[in-house]
Amino acid sequence: MAKIFVRERARISKGEGIPRFAVVGVEGSDLKFFQIHIRKSELDMIAQSIGAEVVMLPRGTGETAGEGSGGGKRQKRTIRRKTKGNA
Repeated sequence: MAKIFVRERARISKGEGIPRFAVVGVEGSDLKFFQIHIRKSELDMIAQSIGAEVVMLPRGTGETAGEGSGGGKRQKRTIRRKTKGNA
């Protein structure tokens, strides 16, 4: 049986009108996703059509943010402008 692994997207809540789920991977099928963020109804319809099981992965809690690779907020780059006198 094929499996579709998904997780809930961060900062998305019910009723916002944008897809809440992100496809992480697919096992045991030749299925390709061209849209990574999909709605629950779309996900269920795809799974039913190919006879796959939907596996919900847990969202991160943010406890490990900043440790290892990734998990932190991207920092803005500061650019100093040259003035005419300091060229």
